[in-house]
Amino acid sequence: MKANVGGIDRWIRIVLGLALIAWAATGGPAWAWIGAVPLATGVFNFCLLYRLLGINTCRR
Repeated sequence: MKANVGGIDRWIRIVLGLALIAWAATGGPAWAWIGAVPLATGVFNFCLLYRLLGINTCRR
């Protein structure tokens, strides 16, 4: 897996993912557990959808 998520995009994903998971854990709706997806893509610097669309936000 070649990294394709970088910079501010990565941090937005991590913060959004953590916020959604925290919301779900404190009584929010069950769908908020979807925050695991942006969290994982931010942590691993790889997004399958970006790869399929040919998008790369990493510095070259």
